[in-house]
Amino acid sequence: MKSKPTAEAIADAARAILEAEGHSGVTMRRVADAIGITPMAIYRHYPNREALLHRVTDLGFAELAGYLKPKRKSAKADERMLDLFDGYVRYALDHPRIFDYVFSQPRPDARRFPGDFRAGRSATASLLADVFREGVAQGLFKDDDPWEATLTVWAQAHGLVCLYRSGRFELGERAFRTFCRDSLRRLLGGLYR
Repeated sequence: MKSKPTAEAIADAARAILEAEGHSGVTMRRVADAIGITPMAIYRHYPNREALLHRVTDLGFAELAGYLKPKRKSAKADERMLDLFDGYVRYALDHPRIFDYVFSQPRPDARRFPGDFRAGRSATASLLADVFREGVAQGLFKDDDPWEATLTVWAQAHGLVCLYRSGRFELGERAFRTFCRDSLRRLLGGLYR
């Protein structure tokens, strides 16, 4: 069996620590100990902790993209948008500490609205904006700014997840997911023509 390249093993170890303890637990020493190398060896692959966490963030976004794959082949954009947000909520609940770091912590490399989004630098947000544009073309949604509409709907989902994770709901996970879908459906109602 072929072993992973060192840079990949380092990123995987950092991701595991991030998943278990949050971003403050990710130190070069802890990552090195996890894979049996010296802390200085990490610097051959990542110039600093921020670069390593940037790589872990990229891996998190790639994993999130997998969660956003449609579970049904609906031609209706509103159903597809709800499915995308179901994936977002599922990812947030399955990987809470990575979600927190990627979406709730200040990061120097975080994509920013509007510039990075309009330039297509956010693959996940671009999926949502594309579905919104399709909804406009299908006559489902009002002809509105796709990025502002996308961010509005995303903020609703994100806010609900943050409230749930901070204990503001008495609902179990399954009931919470249903609540999210219903809430987003209500919000989408304001986008319909």
